[in-house]
Amino acid sequence: MNVLSVFDGMSCGQIALIELGFKIDKYYAAEIDKPAITQTQHNFPNTIQLGSVTDVKAKDLEKIDLFIGGSPCQGFSFAGKQLNFDDPRSALFFEYVRLWKEIKDINPNAVFLLENVNMKKEYLRVISEYLGVFPVRINSNLVSAQNRDRWYWSNIRTKDVGLFSELWTDIPQPEDKGILLKDILQNEVDSKYFLNNPKMIDFVTDEWRLNKKYTQINGEKGLPQLARQYATWCGDFICVAMRGRNPENPSDRKTGSPTEQRLEPKTDGKTNCLTSVSKDNLIMTKNYLQLKGGFDSDNRFYKGDSKHAACLTKGADKTGYFDGYKLRRLTPIECARLQTIPEWYEWIVSDTQIYRMLGNGWTVEVIKHIFSFLNGFEKTEVRGENFLKHTNNDGTSDKEALHSPAVVTSF
Repeated sequence: MNVLSVFDGMSCGQIALIELGFKIDKYYAAEIDKPAITQTQHNFPNTIQLGSVTDVKAKDLEKIDLFIGGSPCQGFSFAGKQLNFDDPRSALFFEYVRLWKEIKDINPNAVFLLENVNMKKEYLRVISEYLGVFPVRINSNLVSAQNRDRWYWSNIRTKDVGLFSELWTDIPQPEDKGILLKDILQNEVDSKYFLNNPKMIDFVTDEWRLNKKYTQINGEKGLPQLARQYATWCGDFICVAMRGRNPENPSDRKTGSPTEQRLEPKTDGKTNCLTSVSKDNLIMTKNYLQLKGGFDSDNRFYKGDSKHAACLTKGADKTGYFDGYKLRRLTPIECARLQTIPEWYEWIVSDTQIYRMLGNGWTVEVIKHIFSFLNGFEKTEVRGENFLKHTNNDGTSDKEALHSPAVVTSF
């Protein structure tokens, strides 16, 4: 199989193909980001880097069997300014279209996959008309602890739909694996990932907000709720996003409206869509102070000879008392788990670059699901193992594992 991947990034498509055991003869990558290229060449040294997609010509390559890519989405995304094709980044989609036409002229049996964000229907139709097929919508939350709603255009498997026999991508939905945020969080997290932002925490625990509408946190304290928000605490943590909202009307998105930073809780045990902006996914945890002491006859914890500050019963997981909340970022390992990056993928770049690549990357388990419908290509031994597999039986810690072959460790 010869593959051309444009906007290749950290090469998530190549990860998926290797996980499924496909024999790759040539893997061409069009990418200009140097850290991403460094990552790819470290893990896949046989990758043929081509530079900018605008310089790539299909006639200069071996006959391409599989053409993949996720063109820059900033102009289409609801999270952006929605400049659509007027945004020069989103205009790179037409480079994808150009190459696909060149590839088909050489190999009419070639197959393709294009990924992009949730967007307005008119943009969706334009892309579909250029590609000759309508997409399938898949949310990564079926195979991950992350909400990542994406459109996938492909001719790997198609069907005719409707009176006018429109061609649609016919990839079924993946099986829901039931993975939640609590399943991917690390047990021990370095202090550098915690934020010193008491103002944000005070905002969500202020008494007057608690009196408006709230959900109990293990029966101890309420988390403020605005309209239609219901927080679900998973033990001692919750996923929140830092948002600038109009304090009088949170649904107001008009430019120039007054804004106030606040934390908005997630409600489904999943994270928000992973992006290169760390404030989109923060973890608010309960802080327990460790004390010397013991339990009295009523199973109340006490400090030294005093019987004050009792809050835990004997046999509880904690050995301290509740002392407010702490706010932290997701770690690079946790973000890799959200994107279902397998344990054998090695990281050699900085945390900042890891966050950015993962935010711009693909959820590998979704791509594996789509590629599982590829037919007629030679396979070798399947290298992939489940990204949730425990790997640190050798005693390596999560921190050590980040820059070792075992990217994802036990939790």
